[in-house]
Amino acid sequence: MKSQARGAIEMISAMVISGTVGWFVVMSGQSPESVVFWRCLFGALAMLAACLALGVLRQVRMEARQFVLACVGGVALILNWVLLFSAYGHSSIAIATVVYHIQPFMLVGLGVLFFDERLSAAKVGWLLLAFAGLVLIVSAKGSGQAVGSNYVQGVCLALASAFFYAVAAAITKRLKALPAHLIVLIQMMVGVLVLAPFVDFSDVGGLTSDSWTYLVIIGVVHTGVMSTLLYSAIQKIPTALVGALSFIYPIVAILVDWVAFAHPLGVLQVAGAAAILLAAAGMNFGWSLNRAKRQETA
Repeated sequence: MKSQARGAIEMISAMVISGTVGWFVVMSGQSPESVVFWRCLFGALAMLAACLALGVLRQVRMEARQFVLACVGGVALILNWVLLFSAYGHSSIAIATVVYHIQPFMLVGLGVLFFDERLSAAKVGWLLLAFAGLVLIVSAKGSGQAVGSNYVQGVCLALASAFFYAVAAAITKRLKALPAHLIVLIQMMVGVLVLAPFVDFSDVGGLTSDSWTYLVIIGVVHTGVMSTLLYSAIQKIPTALVGALSFIYPIVAILVDWVAFAHPLGVLQVAGAAAILLAAAGMNFGWSLNRAKRQETA
């Protein structure tokens, strides 16, 4: 019981940390590519320290196929972060984060296409509800509830980010034999190599101490610490509780966007966000509307 309680605290902490990343990204004042590069660099250092402390590098023997898959997953994860951070500036942190939670449906789609998984009627129903929520969020642009330089583009970037997260998650499912810390370390190193050509290192000397502080926190706390808490929590608590507590992330992001940047959600956006998050919950927990109705009439 003590282990589960500790796992729940770790999961809550990980989700609260995740929900604040948008604020640090915006406050760093750097481009999405630059933020993700430094996130990967500092995150790699943090994960290397964790792997060394846990003896992972000495104990694990990795096949070439596993290494290639981990690298491909790293590219998908990096694209996911770059696209999500880009979406913040075009729509808002809250809207980008909510739309990003379409990802369970992207993962289901990949499962149907590549892993011969079946698409049940319940999943189709939740998918339709999520799509209705997305329509409400997009339609908010015409009602004057949208913020950002290009609201619809921000929504599209968040959708693309969700797709690449689903790709990364699908690949990670094929790497169950490898420790999570090692997978993240490889992914961070891939990010450093892939994004280095897109970073203007001549401007590094001009970064303020505040910018460096935000970048270091994003790399160490939002990547290294958050990942460690998340993986530790997953090992201690039931999957259903992991799914339930994961919704702390978008709620915190919505509150951060409201408090820090004065971006409250409009009526259509609230309705759309509620529909998407309810649909995602239904997918995560395997809820069935028909079953619920039968229980009510019993």
